[in-house]
Amino acid sequence: MANSPINLTHWHTEPSLIGGLLIVAWVYSITVGPFRQSICPELPYSHRHTFWFVAGLVSFYLAVGSPLDPLGENFLFFAHMIQHNILMYISPLFLLMGIPQPIVDRFLESFPVMEKILGFIFHPIIAGLLFTLVFSFWHVGAFYEAAIRDKTLHMAEHLSMFLTSVAMWWPICGPSKRLPPIPFGPQMLYILALMLGQTPIFAILTFSRDVLYDTYFYAERIINISPLEDQKTGGVLMKLANMVVSVGVLSSIFYRWSKEHKPYPEEAV
Repeated sequence: MANSPINLTHWHTEPSLIGGLLIVAWVYSITVGPFRQSICPELPYSHRHTFWFVAGLVSFYLAVGSPLDPLGENFLFFAHMIQHNILMYISPLFLLMGIPQPIVDRFLESFPVMEKILGFIFHPIIAGLLFTLVFSFWHVGAFYEAAIRDKTLHMAEHLSMFLTSVAMWWPICGPSKRLPPIPFGPQMLYILALMLGQTPIFAILTFSRDVLYDTYFYAERIINISPLEDQKTGGVLMKLANMVVSVGVLSSIFYRWSKEHKPYPEEAV
């Protein structure tokens, strides 16, 4: 590892990455800060929303800008799958939790065409299909290898997975009354459908007897793990993350759904 041509202590500082994150942070800060009174006069400043939005940006940078990126890009498949898990399950969820609902609704009210477009994209069938198809597409051998070898394509891979994950999360926790989450019962079916949709990729990665990606077959072994074991570990990690998130979300849905049902009033004696 000491002789490796890749610096695993390197943190990405490319202008496109840092500048993009700073622009998003700046737009958010002026929207919930100085412009909040003109957009939503009744909306108080929320430290909770700000915390979650910043957590979303930080987790996004950790996924694509930390040493995890060269580690997964050049050496270990399972490290790349950790990146994907952060981009699919953590960053988009945190960012949605950080956006105040009145601001989203005011934006949609001001731009009805955008509301129609987002309403179509955030429909659970469309959002679920986009998420599953993009996830599956980038794990096909030829496309995966192309993204690994081309920096621009790799950025497009991560950005498309992140954006379709935002769409995937919206029917569950979208911060809007104009484009609200779907009811609790359909939410549970939606989560189960997403689990089934990703299962083929998990199964192929975990149970294949061959190394599917040349990058890792020929990569320098920086830890005591074979390319096939690395691939299987990546498949298991992805399935485990999928199951933990799904069970957690299903439990949350069931709890909130049960809270909505009031007990029957006791009969008068």
